[in-house]
Amino acid sequence: GAKAPAAARNEGGQGRLAAAARAADTFGKRLSEGRLADALLAAEDRKLVDMAGYADPGTARSRFVLIRFGLAILLPVAAVVLDWHKHLPDMPLGALVAAFVAFAVGYMLPKWIVQRRLARRRRQAADELPLLIDLLRLLQGVGLSIDQSLQVLVKEFGQVLPVLSFELRLASELYVRGRTREQSLARMATGFDNDDLSAICRLIAQVDQHGGAVQEPLNRFGERLRDKRRLELKEKVGKTTVKMTGVMIVTLLPALLIVTGGAGFIAVLRGLSRMGGM
Repeated sequence: GAKAPAAARNEGGQGRLAAAARAADTFGKRLSEGRLADALLAAEDRKLVDMAGYADPGTARSRFVLIRFGLAILLPVAAVVLDWHKHLPDMPLGALVAAFVAFAVGYMLPKWIVQRRLARRRRQAADELPLLIDLLRLLQGVGLSIDQSLQVLVKEFGQVLPVLSFELRLASELYVRGRTREQSLARMATGFDNDDLSAICRLIAQVDQHGGAVQEPLNRFGERLRDKRRLELKEKVGKTTVKMTGVMIVTLLPALLIVTGGAGFIAVLRGLSRMGGM
């Protein structure tokens, strides 16, 4: 008997939260389509949100606009209120500066968060690319077409290729709607600032358009990519070695000087003290 009211309260609380979320999304959508749309969601910001990998880009854009609008208002108000008791009667200019800085932070903070998410997705896409090439080569080797291979990658390898399988799914949906293969892969080719990913997208588009064997080009491409990764790892190891050498010098050199020169310094100090005693 006691569980039923508790369950009802939980359901009521979840329902209110869902209703509040829907209302917030609606308000954010109105802001993104109103007079402040260009100021709150510029073309660059729209592209960032679209490339950040959100499941529903439209909802993500609405929430981005809502959060930016709310922070741009609330943070300056909070800064002025907090500064009121300290400096505002004596230094009104300081409160204005604090409000301006708070407005700038509130306006830019959502963009910084989305940029960090996009940078993380780009790094993950670069890490997934060698596996994508190997899987695509294997699928082509068993006789599947390009379209069939991409469908298998999307459906069966979403766990091991979360970023690239998401992009391939969007590309496949665009292709089904009538876009060419090159047009459907344009987002994936240009949105990650990765020349190797752009090259593999061009290769897929060319093979889909003109036909031909793709295993050998993929094999050469994979070998070149692995060689590039090995060079990058060697460079990273070299930089780490240099950094560790600097750390060793900073931490061990004082101890080494104390061990090797400590006895001599003590002898000199004793000699000087004896001379002073004389």
